[in-house]
Amino acid sequence: MKRAIKIHGRDNVAVALAPLHAGEAELGVTLAEAIPAGHKFSLAPIAQGAAITKYGLPIGYATADIAPGAWVHTHNVRTGLDENAAYVYVSSCKPLPELPPRSFQGYLREDGRAGIRNELWIIPTVGCVNDICKSLEIENAHLAAEFGLDGIYHFPHPYGCSQMGDDHAQTRDLLAALCRHPNAAGVLVVGLGCENNKLDVFRTLFGPEYQNKLRFMACQQVDDELATGSTLLRELAAYAAGFQRQPLPPSKLVVGMKCGGSDGLSGITANPAVGAFSDKLVAMGGTAILTEVPEMFGAESLLFSRCKDKATFDKAVEMAESFKRYFTEHGQVVYENPSPGNKEGGITTLEDKSMGCVQKGGSAPVADVLGYGRPVITPGLNLLYGPGNDLVSATALTASGAQIILFTTGRGTPFGAPAPTLKIATNTPLFKKKPHWLDFNAGTIAEGEGLNAAADRLLTLVFQTAEGSYRTRAEQHGQRGLAIWKGGVTL
Repeated sequence: MKRAIKIHGRDNVAVALAPLHAGEAELGVTLAEAIPAGHKFSLAPIAQGAAITKYGLPIGYATADIAPGAWVHTHNVRTGLDENAAYVYVSSCKPLPELPPRSFQGYLREDGRAGIRNELWIIPTVGCVNDICKSLEIENAHLAAEFGLDGIYHFPHPYGCSQMGDDHAQTRDLLAALCRHPNAAGVLVVGLGCENNKLDVFRTLFGPEYQNKLRFMACQQVDDELATGSTLLRELAAYAAGFQRQPLPPSKLVVGMKCGGSDGLSGITANPAVGAFSDKLVAMGGTAILTEVPEMFGAESLLFSRCKDKATFDKAVEMAESFKRYFTEHGQVVYENPSPGNKEGGITTLEDKSMGCVQKGGSAPVADVLGYGRPVITPGLNLLYGPGNDLVSATALTASGAQIILFTTGRGTPFGAPAPTLKIATNTPLFKKKPHWLDFNAGTIAEGEGLNAAADRLLTLVFQTAEGSYRTRAEQHGQRGLAIWKGGVTL
């Protein structure tokens, strides 16, 4: 097994694939100090102010002279980014070679979308009714077995009241998008009755194709909310039981892509594997969604150059600029991004993190750019406006229509999105340590497995998940949650 890797021929640093010790010789240099797994060391002298090159591109600049074999990290590297990046459309868009379609067994809904689970969801319009929704889930859990469903789940959140303007509209629209999600065959929408997010307005957001799927209950307007809610859930369960799996084309499959708790191997193993998978799915006619806008900064131009046309490029640029304004309006530095866990795992700057992040997008043309929680319209690779926060971005991906979330991690996390969440380890030690959290080991790429072979393994697992023959670790342990992106004034 290789113990270190130089990713690109132009690189002046290499990445340790395993813990390395001072005095060891790796890639032609003698290490001056211990190098943790996932961290970088210099392959040649690097002068103060010179670029640190990884992935063939600068990921920062040396703050002091760096000798060959030295540890290269936050103590001697700074970001080269600022808020004033200029974007010019120079197209590098190339079509993918088509792949033969691969059908999967899914549930075709009345709105034409496909579900990969046949569940009942309980969605509160306001946080005041969270505990009522929880009680309804517990008291009606038996309906899943009685009607042959995949489960009944409620999704608590603290919002839906005391919000104003765009902030209120953003919460309302996201909840409505989740109500439309095809993994839910039926949805009970529960309100209180006096909140900003009033049910009589909320229900106008749905067309006739959702008439059978949705039931609404304002708790202040009924005598016994648990009895009424249970009756409505039984109606929905009977409706949901009428759906059966049937062969569906890959054009009906939407997969969200996300990374969290990244480490120095994320951009070498798991993220490239997801990118190669994404290309295969898109080449079959399916859709992949990439979000985490602030974690694109530093590598966004590589992504934006693949926009299918100038209009799509302009939407991508506005997405980036809007997020920068969001940071600066709140008095925050745009490029102070890598988390403590990221840094501990070997990620030094935002450029370092971003070069790994965008690899999840593979090489496909960018077909469209979506607003926060907006539904996919155009098949292919879509970019989604949203933050890097794990729960918030995974919820946004779900709201945009992703039936499955691919979540790469080098540090590990137990969380699950509202949609089935496949967690992909960047390294084998993590996969072995947390088998109850993780579904797929991409660390094998660092051990010699070819990227295409790993992507094929992942493709198989995604289709198994879509067809229900595999249930994710998060599903098995009941780990699923909802998080809404909050901005604006709270009354």
